[in-house]
Amino acid sequence: MVAASSGGSMKSLTIQILTGRWFMFFGSLWIMSAAGATYMFSLYSGDIKTTLGYDQTTLNLLSFFKDLGANVGVLAGLINEVTPPWFILIIGAILNFFGYFMIWLAVTKRIPKPQVWHMCLYICVGANSQSFANTGSLVTCVKNFPESRGVVLGILKGYVGLSGAIITQLYHAFYGEDTKSLILMIGWLPAAVSFAFLRTIRNMKVVRQTNELKVFYNFLYISLGLATFLIVAIITDKLSGFTRSEYGGSAAVVIILLVLPILVVVWEEKKLWTDKQVALNDPAPINIVTEKPNRDPSEVKDDNERSTEVESAKTASCWTTMFSPPERGDDYTILQALFSVDMLILFLATICGVGGTLTAIDNLGQIGGSLGYPKRSVSTFVSLVSIWNYFGRVVSGVVSEIFLIKYRFPRPLMLTLILLLSCAGHLLIAFNVPGGLYVASVIIGFCFGAQWPLLFAIISEIFGLKYYSTLYNFGSVASPIGSYLLNVRVAGYLYDVEAEKQNNALKIPRIDGRDLTCTGTACFKLSFIIITAVTLFGVLVSFILVIRTKKFYKSDIYKKFREKALATEMEMSAPAPARSTVEEAKKNNING
Repeated sequence: MVAASSGGSMKSLTIQILTGRWFMFFGSLWIMSAAGATYMFSLYSGDIKTTLGYDQTTLNLLSFFKDLGANVGVLAGLINEVTPPWFILIIGAILNFFGYFMIWLAVTKRIPKPQVWHMCLYICVGANSQSFANTGSLVTCVKNFPESRGVVLGILKGYVGLSGAIITQLYHAFYGEDTKSLILMIGWLPAAVSFAFLRTIRNMKVVRQTNELKVFYNFLYISLGLATFLIVAIITDKLSGFTRSEYGGSAAVVIILLVLPILVVVWEEKKLWTDKQVALNDPAPINIVTEKPNRDPSEVKDDNERSTEVESAKTASCWTTMFSPPERGDDYTILQALFSVDMLILFLATICGVGGTLTAIDNLGQIGGSLGYPKRSVSTFVSLVSIWNYFGRVVSGVVSEIFLIKYRFPRPLMLTLILLLSCAGHLLIAFNVPGGLYVASVIIGFCFGAQWPLLFAIISEIFGLKYYSTLYNFGSVASPIGSYLLNVRVAGYLYDVEAEKQNNALKIPRIDGRDLTCTGTACFKLSFIIITAVTLFGVLVSFILVIRTKKFYKSDIYKKFREKALATEMEMSAPAPARSTVEEAKKNNING
């Protein structure tokens, strides 16, 4: 074989890098880095409240529709079942820009004051783009790296958690303290990033890579460096205050750290390309064994029974099988998963856990104001939540994966412990411990972030990957339900009741179009005592799932993915004339 020219080799390597799985993961990192605008609501909610004259209940209603849009992604999941990921990303980019651009027009009074339902629609549409970004990139990554799904979910969701702090640094560099311009920025920035990586995000053949987990650790170390820098920047800004130029320098470092993972991509794809060139130039002899290996009769019987069940499931209507689910870990149909007891338990626990932490995050601005914290501290709270949101996602994703592989530690048990920890943050807010809101921001940010990778990993493990894009988005629906019950009906209502009580005591009349302001511990005390009780109920519910899935998590849940990846690797490594023989051997083994 004639050696390829230097120019041809460089072109071949470039194609390998741009079309490889690792560059696809890099593109997903960038999309996730800009996909967390919904967590920045407390930064610009004050502008909406004062400009449009909303009370706290109305503002929390907007917050609910934000959470509804961000988490009701079933439509995105269903569309993703029949369209490629790039189409999902286009829809998400359009929705993102339209929703936040309309809010910016309203807040800057470039259009007449919208009706409340108009604003609810705009923020719901803008936030719904997040579910399209998640479905298009994150779900695709889980399918492309099925054996490392916990780490994949942890890192990608971690970048979503960091995105609030990332966008905050960029916003201060571009716009200073103009929070109204922040709304415009979170309209155009995520849309631009999604368009940049449209053709990069796609479903690919899974080929097992022996050092796959170590490669993800390299991405993890870079993300830890980014998180550490953001923490230092926030603390420095808190102590001494940044000038506009210093924010510019901070934003430049953030961008460099976001680009840095490309070095890992190039290094890994170059190694894969080198191995491929060696195999092409000096192919090793391949012995293909077509005879059937000796197998235990009980294994053959089990496989035959499972094959029969699969065939019958294919021919049966989904309506007739919805209450006859397969074994945990096999591919459930959408209806089988939605009507299963495991999904009901997981859904209820998520409503209690995520609903409470999200209520705290969305009300940080009002909580800080009512407890007497300076306005500058609100930005600190948002950044702390964002960064510890990241740590929660990364720790729960990576640590749960290591514990699962080494010790068969069940993910539902880790979810139960996270819910229990979040109660401490709620109680710090309820009883207004001096300086406690800083600690509460850390605990609640960590616990909120930690719940998501665990939820999505549990769904993929129990119900399979076949309809994961839809089931993933169904799991997210628990968030707006919890937010509505605990944020709108509890926190918002009780805040307004206390505010009116204070106004009546001071004989201040309520004026339509003016926002209600409450001061003191009583504004949120009862709300967060109720939220703590609800979260403890979620702990008990989650523990039921731990008991139900104990046997499943003690088994080797990744075995079938290893076997499938190995078969694909053998097929791709075989010379072209031999591939038909490999396929024939596989068919003979299956039919036999």
